Amino acid sequence: MENYIFIASASMGLESIVRDECQELNFKNVVAFNGRVEFEGTLADIPKANINLRCADRAFIKMGEFKATTFEELFQNIKKIPWETIIDINGEFPISWVSSVKSKLYSLSDIQKITKKAIVERLKSKYRKDLFPENGARYSIKLQANKDIFIVMIDTSGEPLHKRGYRKYINLAPLKETMAAALVKMSHWNGNNLPLVDPMCGTGTIAIEAAMIARNIAPGANRNFESEKWKIIPEEYWINARDEAYSKENLDKSIKIYASDIDSEVIKIATENAKKAGLLADIEFKCADFRDLHFKESHGSLITNPPYGDRLLTYDEVAVLYQSFGEMCVQSIPKWSYYIITSYENFETIFGKKATKNRKLYNGGIKCYYYQYYGEKLNKLKNTMEA
Repeated sequence: MENYIFIASASMGLESIVRDECQELNFKNVVAFNGRVEFEGTLADIPKANINLRCADRAFIKMGEFKATTFEELFQNIKKIPWETIIDINGEFPISWVSSVKSKLYSLSDIQKITKKAIVERLKSKYRKDLFPENGARYSIKLQANKDIFIVMIDTSGEPLHKRGYRKYINLAPLKETMAAALVKMSHWNGNNLPLVDPMCGTGTIAIEAAMIARNIAPGANRNFESEKWKIIPEEYWINARDEAYSKENLDKSIKIYASDIDSEVIKIATENAKKAGLLADIEFKCADFRDLHFKESHGSLITNPPYGDRLLTYDEVAVLYQSFGEMCVQSIPKWSYYIITSYENFETIFGKKATKNRKLYNGGIKCYYYQYYGEKLNKLKNTMEA
């Protein structure tokens, strides 16, 4: 089987999480770069990547990487790429996305036109045809230029990977499913008889993604992808990848997830989303102010995406909220681990405690930090591993 280079695109700050996912899936020669992770594999790995990756945005076939400072160089390099090995004679091949940063070729529309023309010329010579109806499967092409280096890709996903299919309803400040999954992965929570709580759950994305992780439910097993229509990928590859994913699900595991919000309407939406995901029985939803919550468990994990003060509350209101939240954590769950993503610059000061560590992330284009407070059990585990 021929080997290809694939790209899993990732939100800034999540590259190492996506890299680890690719390694866990046994992909070969996995390397992380800014905004992407590259790995090698066969065509059978396209279904495997799309169905199983939780934190990546999309999966691409990497068609080429080259330097171009003139449009002639761009044209010739694009024309050299063996497009006919992927795109069939009736394929639709739009240049769907172009970016150029610090490059001599900066006109996106011209890059788009030259690329399309070069691909057509290549396919003309290979298929011995002058006109292409483009009425078949879709092969969306993406070009990314940075400092005159072009990376050329074909999108295998279609709809982005965060669209799992369960979130019919969203609120004003939604957290993408891929980001929510990454927050859970970074917390090291995977069930193990310890509860997980999101006391400002909104429409329930963190809780639902946590349940999927604990049960090892593949995020893309129940949706479709653009490359399923490609002739070069046999249908059996998709059937086998889904069957393998289903066989690894753990539906008997006992897990405890609690999700609450002060807004009764979003709790209704969260409940419907969990129901659509088939995970309603795993999550206890409640309309409540976090100040009124009480937990009988002495240890657990709290993961939340509270208001930042840019859309839902003013910054002064957020400061009051975070101060009260910090007091609740210290008084009610002092031995727990807590994880909070926010763009609020003085979070640790207002919260009243310095984080064990934090990580810069971008949530919906907003620069945020993921503040991670290790509780008693996680600290003991870390100390044991380091000893």
